[in-house]
Amino acid sequence: MSHPIAVMAGTPVDTHMGVSILKSRGLPCIPFPISMNPQEQTLFQVSPAGDKRRHMLALLRQSQSLGCQKVFVYCNSLSAAVDFPSLAQETGQRIVTPLEVYGSLARRYRKLAFIAANAQGLSGIERVLLGANPQLSTLSAALLPVVFAIEDGMEQEELTERFHLTELARWFSACGMEALLLGCTHFPYFKEALSRRTELPIIDPAAEMLDLLNA
Repeated sequence: MSHPIAVMAGTPVDTHMGVSILKSRGLPCIPFPISMNPQEQTLFQVSPAGDKRRHMLALLRQSQSLGCQKVFVYCNSLSAAVDFPSLAQETGQRIVTPLEVYGSLARRYRKLAFIAANAQGLSGIERVLLGANPQLSTLSAALLPVVFAIEDGMEQEELTERFHLTELARWFSACGMEALLLGCTHFPYFKEALSRRTELPIIDPAAEMLDLLNA
């Protein structure tokens, strides 16, 4: 039997989303939510770096004790707030985060829009995108209230209308953006509803994360 994969994300909701993706591929996994809700997760992300590192290292060691040799970090802003490459080196685990995907995406576009849960996520994504392609032109927005609505179970059609996501996508398109990157792992929840309302291509990095996990 293959080793289970640790799924780590900001809250129980996005951790469950990550688990669902792996289970749909027949991969065994164990969930490790970091916080109980988005607000608690945001506070964790802006806490001192040493505190974050100790907390995450303890979780990684716990996952190792349960046989997890690989880690699927299904949270963009968490990936930006924690130094996972150094933790991977210390633990010897293969840790895959959404940020790994963004470098290759940046080289495919001249103009790219992206949305994230909070400024931590925006900063981390921008750093990776521009590091890979300094000529890339970007527009972005932080949408933490949308994350709260998803956590509360708001239906995706209502959510798309209430938070004016169609208008946001229309603005990105009018500004010349070639695609919209979903820079929060909660956001594929409304991808289908938004795709019906815009011609702007919408990118979900989850598929490429799975490819990295299997590499």
